[in-house]
Amino acid sequence: MITYITGFIILIAGGIFYGRFCERILSPFSKLTPAVKFTDGLDFVGMPKWKNCLIQLLNIAGTGPVLGPIQGILFGPVAFITIPVGCVIAGAFHDYMVGMLSIRNDGKQMPAMVRNYLGNGMFLFYNIIAGLLLTLFGAVLIYTPGDLLASGIFRQSASPDDPLIWIIYGVILLYYMIATVAPIDKIIGRVYPVFGAILILSAVGIFFGIFIKGYPLDELWTAGMVSHPAGFHFFPVFFVTVACGIISGFHATQSTMISRTVRNEKEGRMTFYNMMLVEGFIAMTWAGGAMGVYNLGLASYKTDVISIVSIISSDLLGKAGGMLAISCVIVLSVTSGDTAFRSLRLIIGEIFHIDQRPMRNRLLTAFGIMVVIIVLLIFAKTNANGFKILWQYFALENQTLAVFSFAIMTVYMIKKRMPFLMAMLPGAFYMFIVCCYILNARIGFNLPYAASVALGILLAIVYCILLLRVKKKLRIR
Repeated sequence: MITYITGFIILIAGGIFYGRFCERILSPFSKLTPAVKFTDGLDFVGMPKWKNCLIQLLNIAGTGPVLGPIQGILFGPVAFITIPVGCVIAGAFHDYMVGMLSIRNDGKQMPAMVRNYLGNGMFLFYNIIAGLLLTLFGAVLIYTPGDLLASGIFRQSASPDDPLIWIIYGVILLYYMIATVAPIDKIIGRVYPVFGAILILSAVGIFFGIFIKGYPLDELWTAGMVSHPAGFHFFPVFFVTVACGIISGFHATQSTMISRTVRNEKEGRMTFYNMMLVEGFIAMTWAGGAMGVYNLGLASYKTDVISIVSIISSDLLGKAGGMLAISCVIVLSVTSGDTAFRSLRLIIGEIFHIDQRPMRNRLLTAFGIMVVIIVLLIFAKTNANGFKILWQYFALENQTLAVFSFAIMTVYMIKKRMPFLMAMLPGAFYMFIVCCYILNARIGFNLPYAASVALGILLAIVYCILLLRVKKKLRIR
């Protein structure tokens, strides 16, 4: 338990001091934000800080901080330290900087900021990756809450032969369609406070349940970094698997969306940085619960992660509490899915210059997105390894987007004479992770591990050199 508690101390203390340091560097001020300057009653809508915080939290906390740690904890108690450290210096900093940069760029979404800071070549490449990521994420966030509703709430089979599962998928898809085209303050701004209460209550319940039931949690000095039972390497698999608890490129698409509803730059740290710390807390609670059920023999690494969610919930919180915790995971999925679709609509509108104010344009854009999602959903459900393949590509593209975000942040900080290594070093690390993963994985080039590591390091060095050329070009010392 000592390692586990230490992780929470790092998360809280690190978040307070490093978060304050990040805020001091960026020096937020109270000029007019995009929400005030460009109010349109649709996407640019000023909302109270507490509401922005809850929306941001529910946007970024999808299934990642639940499903990722459940799989990542198989590497041992090192996860209890890696998750909070990564969350403080990489994930929360990433979300804060991207959100604030968007505010300072008139609420522009990520593709437009990529073009501004990295050029047209990277703009095209980013659009492809971002479009694929949000599409894959949309499919994942229909599949997982749908299956959890069928098996965890209705106690029915989630088999593709069961008509109920397709009805559930259809209802979720319909909700996403409505939430995607409606003004942000009409649906998302009203229902999220309720969802936020469910989320926080269940996460706290899991946290205290671990201590009350005395779950056996390994210590770092006795177990350390254990060999993954399936033979996966810690580098890069852990950092791709536990994405949303540490750093997620998807968060950039959400922070830029919320940048259009923030009324004052000084609200940025609470809205962006601190909400990522809360997600880190959620990731830690599920990591602890997963280690407990693994050590008690209630589940094995071969047990599907959705079943493990049910096992943790029911064992720690009982039948009623378990239902609440499962409902929380469903809420996490749905409240990230609707904004993923919304972000994709905004990005498509921005890229192709489609005015999103007319309802007809919004509906046509959303309908096109839904058609692609339905195809992916059918593939994931009818193919034996469909969801696994979908998740692997999503995880890879998720971290690829983070590399772009850190590159933008680095260029901005160089130009503003800020300590840019804060952004460049995490970006280089994730450049290594992404390259090493795609070079070694079966869904990629399937190269030997040693060669993948060497090439990953080389490409990370190239990444740093290219960014340092910006500093040289601007003649900044």
